[in-house]
Amino acid sequence: MLLTERWLVERRYLLLWLLPVLKAQPRAEVSSKPLPCQQSSDQVSCQGLGLHTFPEKPGHGVKQLDLSDNFIQNLTESCTSKLGQLEHLNMRFNQLATVSEMALTHLTHLHSLLLAANHLDRNYFTNGKAFRSLGSLKVLELSANNLDSDMAAFYFSNLTSLKKLDLSWNKMTRLPGGIFQGALKLREINLNNNYITEIEGGAFEALVSLKVVNLAMNSLHCISGFSLTQLQILNLSYNALEFFVTEERKEHYQLEVLDLSHNKLIYFPELPTLHRLTHLNLSDNDMVSLTPSSTNKAELRLWYHEMARHNISLNIYNAAGRLSKITDLDLSSNQLHLFPVTFLHNLSSLQNLNMARNCIHNIALESPPSDMESKEPGVRHDNAFLSVRSLDLQGNFVHSLPLWFFGILPKLEILDLGSNNLQLCESQSADTREIQVSPNSAQISNCTLFCDIPSLKYLSLRKNNILRLYPYMFNQTSLISLDLSENRDLFMPKAALAGLEFSLQKLSLRGNQMGDDKTGFPCLTMLKMLDLSDNKLSVLPPDLVCSPLENLDIRSNNLQALEKPSALRWSSSLNYLTVAGNPFSCCTLSWLEILQAANVSMLDLNETLCSYQDKNRNFSAKIATKPTWLCPHQTGNSYLVVMALCFLFLICGICCLLKKHQKLLKYLGFKSNRVDPIPYHSHKETRTEQITADSVTEV
Repeated sequence: MLLTERWLVERRYLLLWLLPVLKAQPRAEVSSKPLPCQQSSDQVSCQGLGLHTFPEKPGHGVKQLDLSDNFIQNLTESCTSKLGQLEHLNMRFNQLATVSEMALTHLTHLHSLLLAANHLDRNYFTNGKAFRSLGSLKVLELSANNLDSDMAAFYFSNLTSLKKLDLSWNKMTRLPGGIFQGALKLREINLNNNYITEIEGGAFEALVSLKVVNLAMNSLHCISGFSLTQLQILNLSYNALEFFVTEERKEHYQLEVLDLSHNKLIYFPELPTLHRLTHLNLSDNDMVSLTPSSTNKAELRLWYHEMARHNISLNIYNAAGRLSKITDLDLSSNQLHLFPVTFLHNLSSLQNLNMARNCIHNIALESPPSDMESKEPGVRHDNAFLSVRSLDLQGNFVHSLPLWFFGILPKLEILDLGSNNLQLCESQSADTREIQVSPNSAQISNCTLFCDIPSLKYLSLRKNNILRLYPYMFNQTSLISLDLSENRDLFMPKAALAGLEFSLQKLSLRGNQMGDDKTGFPCLTMLKMLDLSDNKLSVLPPDLVCSPLENLDIRSNNLQALEKPSALRWSSSLNYLTVAGNPFSCCTLSWLEILQAANVSMLDLNETLCSYQDKNRNFSAKIATKPTWLCPHQTGNSYLVVMALCFLFLICGICCLLKKHQKLLKYLGFKSNRVDPIPYHSHKETRTEQITADSVTEV
């Protein structure tokens, strides 16, 4: 793992190394002249301009100069002679290989010099002489310059004001004694990602102001005599440490943060009696128990077997007394088999405990020392309570938590039991909502109860193979967040969440393959975030309309539509909705228009399809961002109806016209009898009779 991560980070640095080339080439094709630097007041930036030489006129009175991501190879006296006021110089990611002896003499006010990712391994002897004139320098960055231990020493051997030194990403293999003798004011040293296998005595001891040391990603195998009492933060992660032992001193150790993660520790580190340690990271090691320093693995195994028989040694109990100030302890990804109740007893300040990804099967109470014994089994004195507020036990093999477990954790707020095999106790509730536990269940620790734990606010039971929740499971436990995801075929009756109506704000039921008949909700009046994705729901539970949801995930279900009352209810509260992977009907998208009108964000709408039927054939289409079209099938029916109505109106119109035409003809007929000379018949007699008849007609 160490080699893989080293390779990934080295590749990242290689890309950063090539960044100036990638930036400069396109500009070179457009114009051979570099772009002008940007200047504001006393700051000048020439970053990534493809410069091959130091700018001739960086400006008068400049205090900060950025020349990073260029191709500058040399630094001479003529480059810096007019920069007497310069305080900060950034030349990261150049090709700097030569610094003349007088190049830095004029930079008497320079406080920060950043030279990462250059070629300072070349000409290091000559370059080192130039650095001796930087009497005011406080920050020096020499990372990624291919420096070995001797090369690096030439650059900071006479920097008496230096406080922060970065030597990461180089090729140092050891730290000789006195390597930092010329920089005694150092407060922070970064040696991350080198190849250091040895730290000689006296390398750090003279640095009385040293507070932070980063030795992560090296090749150290053992720290057998740690004695840096002045140190506050020490990072030794990603090494190959098997032992970490400190020396007992009269002085208090100032160490507050110790990171020993991703090593090969087989035992708990031997810490000094007097220290201020608050954060201890021991994750990703090979510890099988929390015994103090053992001389060999055989002795360690013997101790573990003794502890497993509940004959716990007082040695570990006394050793834990040295950890009274620790607030954060990470023991994840080890090989611990027991939950160390007795060990944790004296960690009186412990707030966050991570024991994820271990080999814990059951929570057992080890035999305590005599002053902790109680007359009643399973009952502990007040001084046996643990102050833990956050506990991570995910990725173990826990089947149940005994009744006394939550009793010794009265301040527990966050509990992660994901990826275990937890069995839940069946409970029954009358009108008084009192929990009745079967004497054959919790008493013998075959199952777990989550009732009456007033401090618990966040609970994860993800991926526990839970098949059924029982009524009033969380009664008198005012959970804010509950994760029940990835429990396939989970059955959740309506009363299972009873008791959480006025507290639960976040609920996850993702990936349970729950159908409509297996999903019941009470009226959760505080629920804001709900994840129902990857289930088999064809309709949303009706009681969800009580919840003022702000974030709802219903992806990958069998939903054809959202009920209109739900859409109207959530339109005033919902901020985010994800819906892709449902067989929505194009004929029932009124819910979508309601939510879009309320500006609800649906980021996966372009991936969402709806289906419709036309001429007995099924079709699918993407739901538009603002759908203005109707279902195609309904559109065809509407078209026929409209055509029929138009035809009916046309007939009615024609009839009306005909009636009016008849009246008109009648009216015009009176006029024609008096003035129309045109005969209508070819026979003369007929015409004579008609004229005679008309002539006597009275109006």
